[in-house]
Amino acid sequence: MSLEHAILGFLQYGPNTGYDLKNVFDLSVQHFWPADQSQIYRTLTRLAEQGWVDMDRVEQEERPDRKLYRLTDAGKAELHRWLLTPLGMKGGRNAALVQVFFAGQLSNEELLAIFRRAADACRMGLAHLREVPAECRTYVDAVNQPREQYCWMLTLECGITMTEAHLTWLENVIARLERGEVPPCTP
Repeated sequence: MSLEHAILGFLQYGPNTGYDLKNVFDLSVQHFWPADQSQIYRTLTRLAEQGWVDMDRVEQEERPDRKLYRLTDAGKAELHRWLLTPLGMKGGRNAALVQVFFAGQLSNEELLAIFRRAADACRMGLAHLREVPAECRTYVDAVNQPREQYCWMLTLECGITMTEAHLTWLENVIARLERGEVPPCTP
């Protein structure tokens, strides 16, 4: 997925500022596609240059003007085109697995500590994923499109399932390490 298409997707529900889009990202897709504020603003500029969004300046008395972005017909067409485009599976980068790959030189205690920390982080991530429906309720209610909401929850279901599977793997490795099922460390 590209950030451009995610922004087009959110703008299909109505106009938003860059700040509002950041909040929407944080409430909805951050568990699989995080974006920071500066990325969003840079992308909005590119989308406007491509004619996929329009920007209206909204004056405010006590604060700087707001830039309100809305999807154009060309942007709707691009989003539709992208939604119909088959996307290949790409392998993701995982720094933790690079650590594990080269961890043969560590003691059993050090190796066990790596997996325990990872399992703790995984449990925290899982707890956060399970809170997402309550956290995004305001946004879900504002959009009020049951079919869209159904698809949103499918992505959350995937995130929870994948995180649970990762936690299961971590706990299995921890159990094997605790039982001493690891070849001895060689100097």
